[in-house]
Amino acid sequence: MAENGLARRGKVLTLDSLNPFVKKVEYAVRGAIVTRAVQLEKELQQGVKKPFTEVIRANIGDAQAMGQRPITFFRQVSALCMYPDLLNDPNFPEDAKQKARRLLAACGGQSVGAYSASPGVEVIRQDVARFIECRDGGIPSSPENIFLSIGASDAIVTILKLLVSGEGRSRTGVMIPIPQYPLYSAALAELNAVQINYYLDEDKCWALDVGELRRALRQAREHCRPRALCIINPGNPTGQVQSRQCIEDVIHFAWEEHLFLLADEVYQENVYAEGSQFHSFKKVLFEMGPKYSESVELATFHSISKGFVGECGFRGGYMEVINMDPAVQQQLTKLVSVRLCPPVTGQVLLDVVVNRPQPGDPSYQQFSQEKQAVLSALAKKARLTEETFNQAPGIHCNPVQGAMYAFPRIYLPPRAVQEAKAKGQAPDMFFCLKLLEETGICVVPGSGFGQKEGTFHFRMTILPPLEKLEVMLQKLSQFHARFTKEYSELQAQG
Repeated sequence: MAENGLARRGKVLTLDSLNPFVKKVEYAVRGAIVTRAVQLEKELQQGVKKPFTEVIRANIGDAQAMGQRPITFFRQVSALCMYPDLLNDPNFPEDAKQKARRLLAACGGQSVGAYSASPGVEVIRQDVARFIECRDGGIPSSPENIFLSIGASDAIVTILKLLVSGEGRSRTGVMIPIPQYPLYSAALAELNAVQINYYLDEDKCWALDVGELRRALRQAREHCRPRALCIINPGNPTGQVQSRQCIEDVIHFAWEEHLFLLADEVYQENVYAEGSQFHSFKKVLFEMGPKYSESVELATFHSISKGFVGECGFRGGYMEVINMDPAVQQQLTKLVSVRLCPPVTGQVLLDVVVNRPQPGDPSYQQFSQEKQAVLSALAKKARLTEETFNQAPGIHCNPVQGAMYAFPRIYLPPRAVQEAKAKGQAPDMFFCLKLLEETGICVVPGSGFGQKEGTFHFRMTILPPLEKLEVMLQKLSQFHARFTKEYSELQAQG
């Protein structure tokens, strides 16, 4: 009996009564290995001796956490909108002030502290539409089809909510690439949809093969109803950039099989490899002619977190929907209205990303130099990462054509695989945890993204400053050599 003679009451919400689909959600990018990295950081701060002096968080594509400086113009306009008294400050360029005044005039009460329309500030949606038209060579884009969002992730989950329905063999199936960004598997688990894996071809630089799409679709139709196909281009975690021919093939496949296309294009400005070029799914769709452009349903996604911008914390993004049933689009508008609106500060920063300084503007030269410096550095780091890993025995890294990650394949001795399984860990998680404990380098095991059975990988970002990245790559390669030697010797002794 508890105090006052009342029986002790159990919790209303327990693991047994929790939504069972939430328990299935996993998100490796911020999973157990990151939790341990945070603990190690605290131990270092408390003076605990470690074989390293700092934890390097190469697990996530957070550019500014890795030392990338914000683009000056973007922050100037944001500052002016946040604190309009600065509009009288002569230290701010006139083009930044003009943009800030225009944006503030479009906000309720001329304040970014007011709610906006649920799909986003109308002026900003107009600017996004113009940005898309310019990018795609004049193909029309309507603000009515633009929905601003809390980063791209929020928009992707919203579209998935519209798509998912049914039970048993009629449950919605969604095709996702393997390796994939764990947002997709996590969202599908939470929504109780069926995840349909199609495998990218590592031997062909993570190419997408339509024959593999057909295999995955054929097998899935035996137990669910496939309704959507997700594409990540440039790839995360794999860093490949799809050719125009590949995109045409995918669009034809989606048209043929009556699938809704989701094109995650947040890394569209992160293309480094010679001969690689970003082609938007929308542009290719319309250039394929009315047969496709008037029938294939497509949602595309973009974000201010990636590219040369790196403003992850502002949580800004957008989606454009094409050929969506008007009645469904009304339901989409209803769904986004439930959350009132995306953060207006994120919308403001999105606007200056899509409505950036042009030649002749006071801020253009500085903006252009800062943008080019970020992208040139990333291209250099992409080449360095590939070259360093491919010089290390037991590690193979495909060219980092785009995005901001490497996904190298690693050899793990059989004894290490056995020990990992005995501990109930995926072998590459076992490797990554040991790497973290001995070097302070935090990367994400390939098992968190999906990979072919019997292969092992890890994902790491190429974002650290060049000098730190060089050291990190050498330490990682040396650790893999020690790890391989140790477990190979144990194998021989056993």
